[in-house]
Amino acid sequence: MIQPVKDTYRFDLAHSQYLRIRRLGWLFFLGLILCAVIGVISGAGLWTTYVHNFTLYLKWQDALVALSWFIAFISLLGSVLVIRFLHALHEGHTAGMVTFEDNNTVTVRDLSAENMKSIFWIMNSAFWCFLTALVGLVPAILLAWTTRIPIPFLMVITTGLAGLLSLAGIVVSILALVCILVGCLGGISFCRKLGSSHTYQLNGQATIRIDNFVLTISYPGNPESLVDLNLLSSEDQRQLLALLHKRWVDAEQVWNPTLGEEIAQALEASERLMQVA
Repeated sequence: MIQPVKDTYRFDLAHSQYLRIRRLGWLFFLGLILCAVIGVISGAGLWTTYVHNFTLYLKWQDALVALSWFIAFISLLGSVLVIRFLHALHEGHTAGMVTFEDNNTVTVRDLSAENMKSIFWIMNSAFWCFLTALVGLVPAILLAWTTRIPIPFLMVITTGLAGLLSLAGIVVSILALVCILVGCLGGISFCRKLGSSHTYQLNGQATIRIDNFVLTISYPGNPESLVDLNLLSSEDQRQLLALLHKRWVDAEQVWNPTLGEEIAQALEASERLMQVA
């Protein structure tokens, strides 16, 4: 714990946890860059293997090129999110993960490694949305084969069916692409909030809970914040919990009537972890 000025208490991310999460972040970043490079090279290599003349149907090579380049695209976006999180991680290590100011204000950052899982699942959702868009275009790819059926009657029937399915597939593809676009717009907000600090007034509107050694703070009109207390050093854990208990008592227990019991359980868990270590 650091006390830069009177009535201000700052708790930094533990150095060992900082090194661990930073190492995982850089490994994730390098993996994403590798995926992006493979996607670009694969798409560029496939692009040179066929003729790019205009057709009324979709070439299967075009679909594979689009998939390869989209994988590269989401990998690059994911790498940007990882860099944003690593920057926030550094801020939490040097400028504080939890800061109590005066008697009624707390500023926190969510720096858990779970943030990288969130980045992965965002990319995973975008990938499957794009794959759904490509599946919707499969009937348009089939037109390339149905128009070459040597039997005229069969060619007309199969081409007509493929054409009808193409119309339905285009609707599915448009919806999937809209989901991707909305996700990209939401990703901008997610990037800004990733690991960013949130300040809460500790008054009667605030709600504070501790469950499974995770401190949860919610306040009307503000995003809920989760702080993994395992990311603090053992000494900082005890000091933070003791300070939180004192502030809770001074505030006449308005944040959560059972917070005292939750703090006691968290202190016991911290003591057990110290004994095991």
